[in-house]
Amino acid sequence: MDFNLTEAQEAVRDAVARICAGFGDEYWLRHDREGGFPQEFYEAMARDGWLGICMPEEYGGAGLGITEAAIMMQAISQSGAGMSGASAVHMNIFGLNPVVVFGTEAQKRRMLPPLIAGRERACFAVTEPDAGLDTTRLRTRAERRGDRYVIHGQKIWISTAQVAEKALILARTTPIEQVKRRTEGLSLFYTTLDRARVSVREIEKMGRKAVDSNEVFFDGLEVPEEDRIGEEGRGFEYILHGLNPERILIAAEAVGLGLVALERATAYARERKVFGRPIGQNQAIQHPLAANWMELQAARLMILQAAWRYDQGLSCGAEANAAKYLAAEAGFKACQQAVMTHGGFGYAREYHVERYLREVMIPRIAPVSPQLILCFIAEKVLGLPKSY
Repeated sequence: MDFNLTEAQEAVRDAVARICAGFGDEYWLRHDREGGFPQEFYEAMARDGWLGICMPEEYGGAGLGITEAAIMMQAISQSGAGMSGASAVHMNIFGLNPVVVFGTEAQKRRMLPPLIAGRERACFAVTEPDAGLDTTRLRTRAERRGDRYVIHGQKIWISTAQVAEKALILARTTPIEQVKRRTEGLSLFYTTLDRARVSVREIEKMGRKAVDSNEVFFDGLEVPEEDRIGEEGRGFEYILHGLNPERILIAAEAVGLGLVALERATAYARERKVFGRPIGQNQAIQHPLAANWMELQAARLMILQAAWRYDQGLSCGAEANAAKYLAAEAGFKACQQAVMTHGGFGYAREYHVERYLREVMIPRIAPVSPQLILCFIAEKVLGLPKSY
């Protein structure tokens, strides 16, 4: 059993780290203050072909696995870009998996190359204000009218909707009262965001100002039938194929953020002197940081296990959820400890660790709460009764 990265995987990590080195602390601090999509970073990643790391080679992708994608996303976050950098490219990695798996050949050739090349950006429009994680209860509807659908409804917490040209939309095509199971009657579409029929309102939020989060309102958006992915009514089944990869990638981003926070904290602890000695000599400083390192490394191993299982075509629901839970908690603890290690300076923006703490809340909350992951493990792994 070899726990080392392969030479190819190390090459992925190093190449991405070199790109990220061109976008230092001041770049991300400016975007954190002023907002605005990090277009230069996005273009740099696109230029070297990284936006299609998991896409098939015949459509311009690299044809690599979720393992390599997780290594890439950790490297981006760990560079200091944090969730601002990771979220700028996150959708490209997992979002169009339903197109890769269930799309027609014509759809793949039309939809994938522009995304991989960075000519088009996409958003993932599933979550709704009243449905939350109960996706089967979503109210956005797509009414069939001849050879097209007309979409009405509302989505929330949709990242990059301010700048995206395309959207992957889950909508109900058959009323819930007319289906045998709640998971039926939902259809998936990948289509152009016609701004004449779609309004987008940005949500002011705690962190990651560089990548917008939004409420999106569909008012008669017309979608041609050829933009429907797979069969009508099976959209819920299709998006499930992207959930485990998303959890794995979010976990990798959380570990990366925790590691850069730990790096900043340990450097500060070596340099900062109080009462004639570096504060890092004190066990009250040393021990929490040592615990952070161990927790982050354990989470990283779970991420690699989950990613390996996914790439091998094995079941990985428990591992992917566990990875997301462990990484988010470890990342949060490390970012919090980094602020505390800096003391008052940790509260200052110029030291960056306060930004890490704000951003690490994203993988704790999304795409699924830690409490629901605990419920999943209790029910699916331990065989305990369903609690909700």
